[in-house]
Amino acid sequence: MATPLTARGLRRDIPYLWEGKDKRGRHVTGKSVAASEVALRAELRNQGIAPTRLRRQSTRGRGGKVNALDIAVFSRQLATMLAAGIPMVQGFEIVGAGHDKAAMQQLILDIKSDVESGSSLREALQRRPKHFSDLYVNLVGAGEQAGALDSLLEKIATYLEKTESLKKKIKKALTYPAAVLVVAMVVTVGLLIYVIPQFESLFAGFGADLPAFTMMVINMSRFMQHHGITLGLILGAATYGAISFYKRSAALRERLDRYSLEIPIIGKILRNAALARYARTLATMFTAGVPLVEALESVAGATGNIVYRDGTLRIRDEVATGQRLQRAMDNTGLFPNMVVQMIGVGEEAGALDNMSAKVADFYEAEVDNAVDALASLLEPMIMAILGVVVGGLVIAMYLPIFKLGQAV
Repeated sequence: MATPLTARGLRRDIPYLWEGKDKRGRHVTGKSVAASEVALRAELRNQGIAPTRLRRQSTRGRGGKVNALDIAVFSRQLATMLAAGIPMVQGFEIVGAGHDKAAMQQLILDIKSDVESGSSLREALQRRPKHFSDLYVNLVGAGEQAGALDSLLEKIATYLEKTESLKKKIKKALTYPAAVLVVAMVVTVGLLIYVIPQFESLFAGFGADLPAFTMMVINMSRFMQHHGITLGLILGAATYGAISFYKRSAALRERLDRYSLEIPIIGKILRNAALARYARTLATMFTAGVPLVEALESVAGATGNIVYRDGTLRIRDEVATGQRLQRAMDNTGLFPNMVVQMIGVGEEAGALDNMSAKVADFYEAEVDNAVDALASLLEPMIMAILGVVVGGLVIAMYLPIFKLGQAV
C-alpha cells in the first residue's frame, strides 16, 4: 500500500483499529496510528502481536466537528505530555490515538505529521486557521521561543475554557427568552389550526352572533388554515435572507453590535462580557511574553464585539506611538474608570498580567450573576405571556358559551 500523502506532499498518519494475538495466543485489540497498513503490521509484529484484522478508522466519528472545547482538552493533554518529558511527536500520537472524536483525532495526527516533517508547531497550527486562531498560534510561537511550551499550553487551555464558559453564559441569556417565545408561537399556531376549528363548528349551530373577540380569533384560525404554510415559508425565507445579509454586511454587524450594547439589561451583560474577554486575553498574551502592541492586535479580535474591537485597535495605534495603555484605554470612552485605574496600577507595578486577570475574574462573575438574575426575572414574565396568549384563546372560545347560558 502506498504511503498516504497530504495536499502538501507530507506523510499523513492514519488511525487504525486492529485485532490480533499476542505471544501467549490471547486475543487482543487496540488503536494505533501509522503511515500505512504495512507499517502498522510491522510495528505490531515488533511488539509480539500477530495482527489478524486491520481496519481504518472513519474520520466521521462520534461527536461531529471539532469545537473550541476539543482544542482546550487537546492543549491541556499535550501540555501534560510535554511536562512529563515525553517528546512532542510521541505526545501527539498518544493524545490523537486516545481521542474519542475521530475528526479531532485526525486533526492531531495531521499536525503530528507536519511536525515530523520538520515544521515547527506554530507553523503546523498556522496551516489550520479554521481550528487555531491567530491568538492561539501567537501564544504557541511565544512558548516555543521561550522554551516553555508546556506552561503556555496550560495557559491556553485555561483561557479557552474560560472564554467558552463565558460564551455559553451569553448564549443562555439570549436564547432562553427566544426559545420560550418560539414555543409560545408554536402552541398558539397549534391551537389556531387544530383546536379553534372544533369550536367554530360547534358555534355554527348556535344561530346567534358571536362576540367580536371570538370572531377575531376564528378569523385568525381561518387565515392560518388557508395561508399558514405560505406565511411559514415567507418567514423562513426572510429569516434566512436576514442571516445571510448579516454575515455579508460588516456595516450591519457594526450597527447591531452598537445597538445591542444599549439594550436594557442585555446590553450590560454584553458589555461586561466584552470587558472580560478583553482583560482575559490581555492577561494571557502578556503572561506569554508577547509584546504589548502585538498582543493588543490579538485582543481586538477576541473581544466579540465590533465596538470594542475597533476601540482596541485604536488603543494599539496609540500605544505604538508611545502612549501609556491606561491613557489610551481612557481615551476610547469604552472602559469603566475602575478598569482603567486597575490597568494603570498594573502598568506602574509591572504586574499588568495579574491586574488584567483580576479584571477578567470580576467581570466574568458579573456576567454570571447578571445571567442568573435575568433568568429569574424572565421566568415569571414568560409565564405571564404564555398565560395571556393561551388564556386569551380559551376565553375567546368560551365567551359564546357564557353568553348562551345567560340567554337561557
